[in-house]
Amino acid sequence: MHAATQLIELGAIVLALGLLGAVAVRFSISPIPLYLVAGLAFGSGGILPFGASEEFVSLGAEVGVILLLFTLGLEYTAGELVGTLRTSAPAGLADLVLNAAPGVAVALVLGWGPVAAVALGGITYVTSSGITAKVMGDLGWLGNRETPAVLSILVFEDLAMAAYLPILTALLAGASLVAGATTLGIAAATITLILFIALRHGRLVERFVASPTDEVLLLKVLGLTLLVAGLAQQLQVSAAVGAFLVGIALSGPLAHTARELLAPLRDLFAAVFFVFFGLHTDPGQLPPVLGVAALLAVAGVATKLASGWLAARRAGVGSRGRLRAGAALVPRGEFNIVIAGLAVSDGINPRLGPLAAAYVLMLAIAGPLIARGVEPFIRWRGIRPSRARPDAGRKRDVPPPADPADSREDGRDEVERTGRPPVPGQH
Repeated sequence: MHAATQLIELGAIVLALGLLGAVAVRFSISPIPLYLVAGLAFGSGGILPFGASEEFVSLGAEVGVILLLFTLGLEYTAGELVGTLRTSAPAGLADLVLNAAPGVAVALVLGWGPVAAVALGGITYVTSSGITAKVMGDLGWLGNRETPAVLSILVFEDLAMAAYLPILTALLAGASLVAGATTLGIAAATITLILFIALRHGRLVERFVASPTDEVLLLKVLGLTLLVAGLAQQLQVSAAVGAFLVGIALSGPLAHTARELLAPLRDLFAAVFFVFFGLHTDPGQLPPVLGVAALLAVAGVATKLASGWLAARRAGVGSRGRLRAGAALVPRGEFNIVIAGLAVSDGINPRLGPLAAAYVLMLAIAGPLIARGVEPFIRWRGIRPSRARPDAGRKRDVPPPADPADSREDGRDEVERTGRPPVPGQH
């Protein structure tokens, strides 16, 4: 009887996710807010709590995070990752300071303590690269001149997360200064080792994984990803970061095939992850934090607009492209919920989970709407394509275009040459 109840609950969950996904596609919005709302409705304090399948949903949620980060890693090679870190460091650091500061300040003002401040700073910092990629694709921005600047910010944030998550894990565990430094050292050594293997011996990894049939390739890639993620977690590195680095180790046609094979599994378990977070958030706890969440959301919109403006300005893009870059960076989603989930599971502050859920809901919905409103705003304000000075703020490795006006067509040659957009679309 218990098994039958589990099957009924799982079937209901998956069917509901499919229906919500169809609604999201119909209205061209991210399904993440809908998945969170579904979790709120059927979790603790919801209208119809689920309990029999909680263990499976919990494990599925963990697999979802691992696959999200693995497929994100597939978008980059180790060389691209290192190169991006060098060239985008100034804009990336500005993005980090601007967007983490509101979360840290609010946690300290509310008296939640330094550990909660570090967690909330991470929640307000990271852009949802998945929602951003979807929005830019839907609006036809993938060929724009500001797109590489947006991509550089997303990659820098992913790298920052690789260092941030082990630090947060150590803080949540209540480690002492020495133990925390040891944890960070082990994490750094593990990350360095995986990056070294990816840089120097990536072809060996690809030979090991390669297979003449899709079935065997799927099993090898999934098994290797879960294995490395588990080992990374044992070595005090986030399992998600370990999966991200495995994705980096694979490149070329193999990475493309692996992405296609794992996409359905990733989408299924990622949806389960968002539902899982909602299941563990009591809707009754949302109203008291809505005011703070709204203030953080307004600050988050302003700081991401500033980050995108600065990054696009460094690339020599005009005012229109700078606005588009800032708007593209506004959405929050998967990583923000991952961070909140880590903090909530360790019992840091009972209000942190509801605050994160409300914050992500607001910006996951507002982000695409703001991006859609950029072009009408540009027309309303009469903003014309600006002509930047040839060397003003442009990185040395970015050649000056023939016409520095930031029209939508300026960057499409890159898409035609490479055959794929320069923005990761991981989920």
